Amino acid sequence: MKLIIQIPCYNEAETLPIALRELPKKVEGFDKVEWLIINDGSTDNTVEVAQKNGVDHVISFKKNRGLAEVFKAGLDACIHLGADVIVNTDADNQYDARDIPKLLQPILEGKADIVIGARPISQIQHFSLIKKILQKFGSYVVRNVSKTDIPDAPSGFRALTRDAAMKLNVFNNYTYTLETIIQAGRKNMAITWVDINVNEDLRPSRLVKSILSYIQKSLITIVRIFMIYEPFTFFMRIGLITFITGLLIGLRYIYYMFTGEGSGHVQSLILSSILLVIGFQTMITAFIADLLSANRKLLEDIQYRIKKKE
Repeated sequence: MKLIIQIPCYNEAETLPIALRELPKKVEGFDKVEWLIINDGSTDNTVEVAQKNGVDHVISFKKNRGLAEVFKAGLDACIHLGADVIVNTDADNQYDARDIPKLLQPILEGKADIVIGARPISQIQHFSLIKKILQKFGSYVVRNVSKTDIPDAPSGFRALTRDAAMKLNVFNNYTYTLETIIQAGRKNMAITWVDINVNEDLRPSRLVKSILSYIQKSLITIVRIFMIYEPFTFFMRIGLITFITGLLIGLRYIYYMFTGEGSGHVQSLILSSILLVIGFQTMITAFIADLLSANRKLLEDIQYRIKKKE
């Protein structure tokens, strides 16, 4: 069995040696352990540092593509390199590498396809209160949409089997963490979690440039999750709320019309008509989105079969 530990990197020349120093070269249950670096358009000497510190494989992008693209590229590379199991971790040494055997145990025991390392969010001192709240809220949303019990959905410290890696797709450009858990849950993959430890903060987060930016991107990510994975419910709820609001305003106009005051409430009639039309069209959109969702599932199944043949 071959294990590949992949690390997304963007200008990580300073922290990468610390992270690599902690990574294992031997893990019980595996004949081979290799390291893969995905260089996301770094402008420093990340690649040279990686090669000097014993990295087995390096993939480089000429331009920065973002964490989600890098994660996908890493999975594809690991599959082509013959990995049976893949571990994803960070170059800033956020996650305690000594927990890798614990992360792999459910997979080795045949109990899981994907294992998420759950951090002690409440105890992490360098996380702001807002970030802790948003991370917990994001995990709550993911648990409800995916029907899983993962307590720390934004955690990037995770292990997955070769087969699971071939089934996953990432549509979000910001991060892969939430979306992959939802896909795993909806594709009936066995997904579980283990408690892990974290190390001290070596550098500011690349994803969290500012609290306002983090809130904005997190909320957009959560909305997109509902749109992609609960399209019928998402659009139908919006359509019903809009339609019912328009109907109530219309009934209000009818009341005034029968009491002889309708001429003074023409604006209500116009607003009611607009809301009724928008609401009806949004409800129609719910059915179309549901059909598109079914088509996407078929395409993902075809993609998986092609990957298996390759």
